[in-house]
Amino acid sequence: MADIKPTITVKFFVDGNEVGTILLTPKDFKTGSTGFYGMGKIAIGDDAEKGYQAQVQLVRIGSKEARNKVG
Repeated sequence: MADIKPTITVKFFVDGNEVGTILLTPKDFKTGSTGFYGMGKIAIGDDAEKGYQAQVQLVRIGSKEARNKVG
């Protein structure tokens, strides 16, 4: 059976108030590492008219080395 990877939800809070959510999906990075990645816009309630662009990545520690041993 194939390795099933979860979708991860990252929530952003400012002073206890939720201001945004980004979904992370599985990713094979160009470096050879594996993990999860997502991006989106976050409005944090300040004077930034268009908000902020946010990126989140989770890189599995040791995944590049493990992948190189298999391949």
